[in-house]
Amino acid sequence: MESREPPTGAGLSVRDVVVSFGGIIALDGVSVDVSRGQVLGVIGPNGAGKTTLFNVICGFVRQQSGTLTWRERPLARVSPDRLAALGISRTLQGVGLFGGLTVLENVMTGAQRFRRTPLVSAMLALPWSDREERRLRERALAALARLGCEDVADRLPGTLPYAVQKRVALARALACEPELLLLDEPAGGLDSRELGDLGELIGSLGSAVAVMLVDHHMDFVVSVCHRVVVLDFGRLIAEGEPAAVQQDPRVLEAYLGREAADAGALATAGAEDAHD
Repeated sequence: MESREPPTGAGLSVRDVVVSFGGIIALDGVSVDVSRGQVLGVIGPNGAGKTTLFNVICGFVRQQSGTLTWRERPLARVSPDRLAALGISRTLQGVGLFGGLTVLENVMTGAQRFRRTPLVSAMLALPWSDREERRLRERALAALARLGCEDVADRLPGTLPYAVQKRVALARALACEPELLLLDEPAGGLDSRELGDLGELIGSLGSAVAVMLVDHHMDFVVSVCHRVVVLDFGRLIAEGEPAAVQQDPRVLEAYLGREAADAGALATAGAEDAHD
């Protein structure tokens, strides 16, 4: 990305969200914001609550307290099947593709928010439904072309390499032209060239899309995100620009343990003293 200053605009606001499963607190008063045109990274060790946060936003998990707003309106009790109509799209940690559908058919499912006629019309192959199916097909093909996957449109997902399947899953998410894109482990299984391509794609989404991504690939997160928040045991322990968050002692401790964090802080201090 050429600039670290994202545009401002109404987006997603999560305020003081608490989620518990039995006696385990998964999210403990978490607050985050992401505006249109901004890429926000959500990082933390395994079990930190990252996926739970995504699940709350998507309506798969209900919070015990706290509020969510999307485009300055409450995002509460929204069923997952209505997310696309609200302009919200998500990829999963794996690929989540339908094995019995072709790549093109999979991506067409992501464009259903643009369907104007009832599904029964499509099943009956009525003329106006045929025209709409062609429009949805064109949208899906355009999304595949954007990801460089148009040549596998007629293949089944299971016959493709994992990295290509991940691009197809992202194409499906983009087919609904989201205003909020939630990416769960998008870099998993990708090589350095594919990571570069993914970073360029995220950077090209522009000022109309708010992006939240969870990933363990720190170099990738630093390269694509305007801001980063760090969760540990369900609590938000750090927030800020990626380079600053990387050096935060609380983050180092969460990832590496107290002794390693102290060693890292001492090494940083020593380097600064030598420079002075």
